[in-house]
Amino acid sequence: MARNGHPSTWLYPTPEGLYCAAGRFHVDPQRPVERAVITHGHADHARPNHAAVLATPETLEIMRARYGDQAGGSLDALPCGETRVIDGVALRLVPAGHILGSAQVVLEWRGQRVVVSGDYKRSPDPTCAPFELVTCDVFITEATFALPVFRHESADREIDKLIASLTRQPERPHLLGVYALGKCQRMIALLRAAGYDAPIYLHGALIALCELYERLGVRLGTLLPFAEADPKTLGGALVMCPPSGLSDRWSRRLEDPVTAFASGWMRVRGRARQRGVELPLVVSDHADWPELLATIDETGAPEVWATHGRDDALTHQLALTGRKGRALSLVGYEDEDE
Repeated sequence: MARNGHPSTWLYPTPEGLYCAAGRFHVDPQRPVERAVITHGHADHARPNHAAVLATPETLEIMRARYGDQAGGSLDALPCGETRVIDGVALRLVPAGHILGSAQVVLEWRGQRVVVSGDYKRSPDPTCAPFELVTCDVFITEATFALPVFRHESADREIDKLIASLTRQPERPHLLGVYALGKCQRMIALLRAAGYDAPIYLHGALIALCELYERLGVRLGTLLPFAEADPKTLGGALVMCPPSGLSDRWSRRLEDPVTAFASGWMRVRGRARQRGVELPLVVSDHADWPELLATIDETGAPEVWATHGRDDALTHQLALTGRKGRALSLVGYEDEDE
């Protein structure tokens, strides 16, 4: 049983991940555990084979689609805004704005409130509920892009760049690398909102999750399997693939494609050059440096813990502003989600 006192006495890192001793559950554990609370469906946060899983209904659908019978022994859906009391700990999920179904975990126990952000962003996304701010005593945040260099562009502006390139080069197919869960569907939805209504061709690895989004109410327009198309007829068309598809044999079927990649890492020119990206699009589903600092300030939390990413830079900045920072250095989380 956890002792009464500072949150670090009842919420702390273990080899499996962040553990709430007061409620006897883990948040986004990296290994199979008895009770897991999952913030969102990306594979570095939603691992298979937990005995019991609590998450939003959408996250559970994503886990079922990805893992089948290994999604978890029991799957407990908790819609955002509802409260569940687990061994005396009041647990509530609120939107994180990261991908469909993503949630922050709000924990209240003995007069203390801790918010575990999971991955999040503050910019608009037509495919998921926006980030909801919750004031707290301790804010546990990601730090994927916690360096001053990372200042994401407006997603609408980057979409305009892509459409302009498609219009300017109607003879060349455009091959856009996207992460399969979240980024793919967001880019499609943003394109549709900007008036791009042509069919979009999908690599086979992207189809199932787009179909899942459609079933969950996210409209994506006409999507066609690339495998059923004649690559020689795709001049001026948009083809989407996982990042690995930008440079493998699969992409060589297209004649002189414009290679594009949507990622926060496209802010770093060297990364674009390494991947041979002609059209880098700085679109991220993570908070950038200004958004991280603004969010921390808005929570009012006197103490901030960083789970993964550039936690050293973030804790240094927190010290400069008089906040107590702590790097949890949790392992197993990726910088971006493949």
